[in-house]
Amino acid sequence: MIFSCVAMSEQLVIASGNAHKVEEFGDLLAGLGFSVVSAKAFGGMPDVVEDGETFEANAEIKARALRQQVPDEVWVLADDSGLEVDYLDGAPGIYSARYAGADADDAANRVKLLQALDGVEVSERSARFRCVLCVLKPDGERLFFDGSCDGCIASSEQGDMGFGYDSIFIPAGHERTFGQLGDAVKRVLSHRAKAVSAFRGFFA
Repeated sequence: MIFSCVAMSEQLVIASGNAHKVEEFGDLLAGLGFSVVSAKAFGGMPDVVEDGETFEANAEIKARALRQQVPDEVWVLADDSGLEVDYLDGAPGIYSARYAGADADDAANRVKLLQALDGVEVSERSARFRCVLCVLKPDGERLFFDGSCDGCIASSEQGDMGFGYDSIFIPAGHERTFGQLGDAVKRVLSHRAKAVSAFRGFFA
């Protein structure tokens, strides 16, 4: 179904250089009427300092940075997302991508988180993935959409699918991690999927 308020020729640029993330957004936005492209199509994602104190603030920082180098007629979508662990008072939160340090990779972040929860009972390992989208329309209007996925942190890494914290996060209602469940399940349950679903509702 193509919504009448989105022309087939309209482009939506994802404010990210992460190929996996862009592909995931492309799948989630399928049928909405946009031509989804990476920031690479317009010279790449500019360097930004994500110094906001919320997911909303950081998503907007990225969206506005990319807005400066793309044509006026395109839509821009940026997201900021992360993992909130209740036992750690919401950490790593907005620092999820650099939890183990500015140059840390996903594996190092997972190791640090598992170490922080070492010995913590399952009942106290509740967590959620959160995602906030900032969408800038061609007319300048700014839109925000929020999505979350509740679950808990596994005691060890399980599965090798996905990225980030997927292999240690068990979504509510399941006994396996996103790293085991795979993309088909994740596209339905994930925080990003729910945020995009809210975005879709904007056109309903």
